[in-house]
Amino acid sequence: MRLDHVSYAAGPDGLDATAGKLAADLGVDLVEGGLHPRFGTRNRVLPLSGGHYLEVVAVLDHPAADNVPFGQAVKARSEAGGGWLGWVVAVDELEPVERRLGRPAVAGNRKRPDGFELLWRQIGVMGLMNDSQLPFFVHWESDPAEHPSKGGHDVELLSIEIAGDPHRVSEWLGEPENHPLDDVDVVWSAPDGAPGVQAVSFRTARGVVRV
Repeated sequence: MRLDHVSYAAGPDGLDATAGKLAADLGVDLVEGGLHPRFGTRNRVLPLSGGHYLEVVAVLDHPAADNVPFGQAVKARSEAGGGWLGWVVAVDELEPVERRLGRPAVAGNRKRPDGFELLWRQIGVMGLMNDSQLPFFVHWESDPAEHPSKGGHDVELLSIEIAGDPHRVSEWLGEPENHPLDDVDVVWSAPDGAPGVQAVSFRTARGVVRV
């Protein structure tokens, strides 16, 4: 199983300011991602090497932000001050995940500024909302050449630090505790407060940066 992306919720200053701060930390600018009309959110994106990307996401003044789980999750995290929202893993087949979680995946889409519409299906956001250490799952339906990591910068996502229970996450993923992802290191720590993503480390032109 491999990491698809990490998601960071905009803080009180809004999407542009939050994206600007992360760009200053990492030494590269994030680009306008577009709107998630089904979820009532929009994002900025940093394509990374290795087929990953970083997104900064904010809610819109739209009913979906209050009625759809992903919009609700973003809104709650932003209202709490912003910060790491979660991590997302890519799967080739959703059916085994749907069977394990006992519910169907939902459709997602994002219209980029160039007009191209990215399409995918996702499952597990309710799990993230109830237990923020848990990732959710995505299966891309768009051409792989259009994945948000395309044109990735020479910035590499090295590791994710998660406060939580490795056994709980392992059961959720269906992967071993000591090696939940094939492409990125997962570092566990005991929760000191709420569980969830505590930090992400990147290799940049300036060296390793921990956000």
